[in-house]
Parts: sequence; C-alpha cells; structure tokens
Amino acid sequence: MKVIEPNAEDSSQRELRADIHVAVKKADKVYILPKGGTITAIRQIDLDICRGEFISVVGPSGCGKSTLLKCVSGIAEITAGQIEVDGAKVTDPPDHMAIVFQRDILLDWRSVLDNILLPIEFKGHRKADWVGRASELLDLIGLKGFEQRRPWELSGGQRQRVAICRALIQEPRLLLMDEPFGALDALTRDELNLELQRLWLASKKTVLFITHSIAEAVLLSDRVVVMAANPGRIVETIPIDLPRPRTLDTRETPEFGHYAKIIRKRFEELGVLRSKA
Repeated sequence: MKVIEPNAEDSSQRELRADIHVAVKKADKVYILPKGGTITAIRQIDLDICRGEFISVVGPSGCGKSTLLKCVSGIAEITAGQIEVDGAKVTDPPDHMAIVFQRDILLDWRSVLDNILLPIEFKGHRKADWVGRASELLDLIGLKGFEQRRPWELSGGQRQRVAICRALIQEPRLLLMDEPFGALDALTRDELNLELQRLWLASKKTVLFITHSIAEAVLLSDRVVVMAANPGRIVETIPIDLPRPRTLDTRETPEFGHYAKIIRKRFEELGVLRSKA
C-alpha cells in the first residue's frame, strides 16, 4: 500500500485535475453584523474539485465549512474571489446540483414518495413520470415498500435516507452534503457511511461533504480538506490512497490510522485538539 503524503501528487492525479468540476478561487465571505462591524467567515479559499471526486472538508465548529458549501451552492454570495461550476460563474444555484443538510427537512404531512418527488413538482414536471425512479432509489437505499409511510413513522436514519433519495431523484452531477449524518447515533452513521459510498461508487457523482469527523472523512474521501478558524481557511489538503470499496474494518488498518493521525496532528498544531501527555 502506497501512502500518499499531504499535498503530494502523482502523474495520474495531475491528469485528473484537467477535468475540474468545481473551482473556488481566492474566495472570501464577510458577514456584516446587525450592530455594526464584520466577521470574516472564509478567507482566500482555493479549491479545485475534479469531476467524480469525493472531497470531505473537516474542521472545528465556526471554521466556515458550511459557509463554503453555501457559497458553492449559490445560496450565499461570496464577498471576493470567484466560484465556478462546470466552468460557469456561480451567481445562483447551479443546474444539476442537489444538497443534503444535517436536518432532513421532510414534510410530515406528505408521504415518503411525495417528499422524494418534491423537487420534481418544483420543476413543473409530471410526478407520474418519476414515480418509478423514486421507487428504485428507495430500493437502492434499503427502504423498499416505504413509499406511503409518513416521515413521523421513520427513524432518524430512515428519514435521512429519504432526504438522500430526494437529492438524487433528478440525477444531479454535483452533490453537496452538510454534515448529513451528524445528528445520528454512531451505528446508524456507520451504516449510512457505507450506503453513501456504495451509491457514490455506482454513480461517481462529484461530492463535497462537510463533517466534523476525521474517521468519516478518511473513510469516504479521495481527498480531505483541513480547515482552521478565525478566519476560516484551508491549511492542508490530504489525498487518501486507500482501496475501495472501504469497509468498517478499513478503519482498523495501519494505513487508515496513518491518515487519521496526520489530520489529528494538524489540529493539535492549530490548538484545536490537545495532544496526550
């Protein structure tokens, strides 16, 4: 097993970079406070994401991870710099993009099927034309036969699976995920990590994944972006060279531990984590 050190790239990685899906260039985001003054959420962010790449951003609370995702999605406007998706400057939410948030934001008065089809209704398409695809997604994610259930009948993990189906219903090329498993228990989170990897391997969508978990980032990602706070900035990008599909047993390997240690040590150097005496 070849372990790639932080910021090291071989020729195959350089070739991959020729197909950039998301390009963030010198991006700043400054918020104006209600009582005056400003706060810089992110500063001088440079990040290229290749088509089909799974990128995780990990960092402490308040470091600008979610702000970066919102800017890429077009929900928030950057103050300086530029963000491009498919070569076009982001001024509004890009086409062929979907978002999964930490909260599933399902509508409890609608069935599981109707929740999944909500984006179809927003686009003005005929729901009947997409029912088959919605059922396929539910089958893929382990919820076959749940079409007519209501969200309040589901567990937290099941609700988040429905939210993922809703995001995937129109086959987005870019999937943004803002701590989608952060509110779940550890066992459910592990299960959904593996489900997400399986779906991604089958579709090779471009994924930008926000998380607080070092282990989750290493398990899922092609590269892990490490951010620091005050202001939010990228301090390191670490390629993860582990064979796929990865399993929970992968976390017990020396190679996995090596990558996790690199990231943990970086946070120790930044004062986010304390090293053991």
